[in-house]
Amino acid sequence: MKLPVLATALALILTGPAHAQDRLLNVSYDIARELFEALNPAFAAQWEAETGRSLTIDMSHGGSSRQARAILEGLPADLVTFNQETDIDVLAESGLLPEDWRDAFPNGASPYYSLPAFLVRKGNPKGIEDWDDLAREDVAPVFPNPKTSGNARYTYLAAYAYALAQNDGDQTAAQDFVRSVFANVPVFDTGGRASTQTFAERGIGDVLVTFEAETGQIAAQYEAEGFERVTPSMSLFAAFPVAVVAENAEDNGTTELATAYLDWLYTPEAQRLLAERDYRVTDETVAAEFADAQAPVELVTVDEVFGGWDAVSAEHLASGGILDQVFVNR
Repeated sequence: MKLPVLATALALILTGPAHAQDRLLNVSYDIARELFEALNPAFAAQWEAETGRSLTIDMSHGGSSRQARAILEGLPADLVTFNQETDIDVLAESGLLPEDWRDAFPNGASPYYSLPAFLVRKGNPKGIEDWDDLAREDVAPVFPNPKTSGNARYTYLAAYAYALAQNDGDQTAAQDFVRSVFANVPVFDTGGRASTQTFAERGIGDVLVTFEAETGQIAAQYEAEGFERVTPSMSLFAAFPVAVVAENAEDNGTTELATAYLDWLYTPEAQRLLAERDYRVTDETVAAEFADAQAPVELVTVDEVFGGWDAVSAEHLASGGILDQVFVNR
């Protein structure tokens, strides 16, 4: 009667314990799918080599602000890799992670960065070179809704910063300029992925405005379309902030693993993978290796132009703020 039990025990002895496995949920911005398809296997291989534990990294992609709301509503993210600092601040304000989250990793917890840039159709038939071209009546720019997309929020702020520079800091002129740009947008999708499809697959619009890194990836993905990349004369430094969602990670027992993953993003291996995909990186040695592949551009920051993200949130992004006014009256 005991033979089946004995056989089971013997089988366990012969086969040994099941291979240990770890799991992470990385909640990220909408257009980062291909990037993390490259990053995740590289980290997982290193983690297994160091610990003997296999690793599955689950991903959730969407508009950055919508992703933050989803986490607040219960999405059990172990970590976030966003494209908008204010969306991590929202999580910090709720108590899901410390308010000093920027101090947890180097460079303000941004291992890489980019900037809003353009992707135009083959031959650039409309001659689009800079932000002022987006306000022309014959040009239809495509980018998502800044209310739901961190990507588009940078586009809005970059256009606003450009207009301020062109008009000696005149706020009214800057708002009029951005309103003109918005009036030319044929459709406001909720996230960058949908806007890419609107431009590249539906054939709508003359220029896609998105992160510089994405212009390279999209051009390669739709190689047959002959899309061309254009870097404007001036743009906005776009940090890509990362953070461990401390409360969730503690509940899930993943704090060490999530921290190791974000630390790894600063390593030369990860930085090269990022630079190969047209992101600008913080490792000076790796950045120098890829310098010739990146167009020169004058970069300004949110702090320099707008007085920081708190000021942007209060003056531009709050209900009834400048962004709402530009939308309502466009």
